[in-house]
Amino acid sequence: MPVDDVDPPAPSPYLKLLRQIHRHVEPRTYVEIGVSTGRSLALALPGTVSIGIDPAPKVQGALGPHARVVQTTSDEFFARPDAADVLGGAPLDLAFIDGMHQFEYALRDFMHLERWAGAESTILVHDCYPVDEVSAARERTTDCWSGDIWKLIVCLKQWRPDLKLAVIDVAPTGLGLIRGLDPRSSVLEDHYDEILEAYVPMAFSHLEEAGKAEALNRVPNDWLRISALLAPGAAKRKDWLEARARPRRRALRPALARRVFRAGNSSSA
Repeated sequence: MPVDDVDPPAPSPYLKLLRQIHRHVEPRTYVEIGVSTGRSLALALPGTVSIGIDPAPKVQGALGPHARVVQTTSDEFFARPDAADVLGGAPLDLAFIDGMHQFEYALRDFMHLERWAGAESTILVHDCYPVDEVSAARERTTDCWSGDIWKLIVCLKQWRPDLKLAVIDVAPTGLGLIRGLDPRSSVLEDHYDEILEAYVPMAFSHLEEAGKAEALNRVPNDWLRISALLAPGAAKRKDWLEARARPRRRALRPALARRVFRAGNSSSA
């Protein structure tokens, strides 16, 4: 059989779900951390202003007409004083965190993205429903590796009970869904070091003892239930110009943006 006749690999279940979410939310703006080959970034709608952040992108195929990739780490990107300009002054409608598979990086990425949030913004986080202890380790030893991103959900449940948290049990390793965002909140920033000390060493046994489904606010991969958790589409939103008139949100303190638990910065996995 000629190579050209070989069908492309079927999209993963989480990519199918991500495509459904884009079509439902109809985001004006979309930020993705961890682009890799660009399969998820390519799901953005043609009219969505889309920004992908990755220090070593390997994009294969075409992206949308309003999509571009910024080749840098997420920590470096958000440290730029003009970072918010990439969205043209509009609030963030949808974001997808799929960078480094370690808790502290996902935590910082969430903190930065929340600064850009509006009342109906949604932040998605990949790898929040781990398969087992080995694949959920902080260091990779398996082909399927979700790392300890699950700790972000446990952390937010404790420190940010104001948020609306759910983890969709979609293969291979779940998709976190976070709403009710508050760009004015400084709780995570104020307690950043304390949070790292508590959660970085947390063992996988915490999930086993607490019950994984309950600890991570599991929701089945049922579109009717998922769509009820999401924002309405573009037709029900306020006018774009009104959103542009909002004052800019303050950035995280520069010292925090540069602080890491270990060497390295957010990257695609």
